[in-house]
Amino acid sequence: MLIQTCRLRNFCAYTYSTSVAMAISLARSTLSPKPSMFFHKSSFRTFTLSLPFSTSASPAPRGQKWRQPVVSVLELGGVKIVREDVVRDDPTNNVPDSIFAKLGMQLHRRDQHPIGILKNAIYDYFHTTYSNKFEKFDDLCPIVSVKENFDDVLVPADHVSRSYNDTYYVDPQTVLRCHTSAHQAELLRRGHTHFLVTGDVYRRDSIDSTHYPVFHQMEGVRVFSPKDWESSGVDSASYAAEDLKTCLEGLARHLFGAVEMRWVDTYFPFTSPSFELEIFFQEKWMEVLGCGVTEQEILKRSGKTDNVAWAFGLGLERLAMVLFDIPDIRLFWSTDERFTSQFSKGQLGVKFKPFSKVSLIDNFTNKKGMTSHCYRMAYRSMERSLTDEEINDLQWKVREEVQNKLKVILR
Repeated sequence: MLIQTCRLRNFCAYTYSTSVAMAISLARSTLSPKPSMFFHKSSFRTFTLSLPFSTSASPAPRGQKWRQPVVSVLELGGVKIVREDVVRDDPTNNVPDSIFAKLGMQLHRRDQHPIGILKNAIYDYFHTTYSNKFEKFDDLCPIVSVKENFDDVLVPADHVSRSYNDTYYVDPQTVLRCHTSAHQAELLRRGHTHFLVTGDVYRRDSIDSTHYPVFHQMEGVRVFSPKDWESSGVDSASYAAEDLKTCLEGLARHLFGAVEMRWVDTYFPFTSPSFELEIFFQEKWMEVLGCGVTEQEILKRSGKTDNVAWAFGLGLERLAMVLFDIPDIRLFWSTDERFTSQFSKGQLGVKFKPFSKVSLIDNFTNKKGMTSHCYRMAYRSMERSLTDEEINDLQWKVREEVQNKLKVILR
């Protein structure tokens, strides 16, 4: 049995014609949490509070906003990272504490988290299809050099992704990786020819239901030698492209079942030709991943002048939101038991059950023909118990919206 850690408030209103559905819809839209309060962390309180809310009451004074505590030392990929190594009082540094706090969370390494479950499902596909030929890396440090993040994968010097508005810079030569491709050149130089890299990546972005400044990617690379394609009757690039498409179509079927697919030509700085794989899923076309034949310059710099390779990259959140029916990307960071307990190791595609609630608990019509509706709303954060001050402030906003838009009389 789950403990519903929340705050409850009631409000009642007289109305002549407003429907229950309209009132509930308005209340829910008014309660949509803003990014600034949606994912603050704190300890959960294991009680519920139910209080009537009268029109004569005044809002409680607003206290100081809760701030997330920051761990000062992390260990990632065998490297100890001190906060001052990442968050600095330096004009070139744009990494806030809120981003540093995400560095050690590694959702992709949690077997009972949707991101970890999806990662393992992809691992299973490559293990069974390629007899465990692909090496797996999921603990590489996300702090990389500008050279690794951009130069080694041929991102142009004037590309927008290099700007301080798009990337988190630790200093002018060091960034938080924007993609798992930041490790591709180094792994190739070390002699790896078949590998998957999974990790958290960081991009400065506005927060909404489908965007978050921290998310997770998986990169896949396969290198071929001349003996692989010489007897095929096609050139090396065509051979690699055909093998790539066969591999990724199989992956799509492994994750989504027997779906219709199509390939779309596109552009990436590090592959040519480049493609996007789309599938027809839930009555619409959806992009699954980007991929292509690796640029020869990348292989040449890695000492593989006679080889050809393919590479792909996919966003785990994007696919997990569809497979698990998770409506908001911010939910992935929730530690709320009502979210985390819904998922189990190896169970791909278990559908998320929302747990927010606005309910009509009473209604009656008086002798004047006026109908009274009484609603109960459960105010919940996805990660912590909300304070009375926060809820009272929200409750007043709900009342004002209901009164102004529905023209009802509150009581």
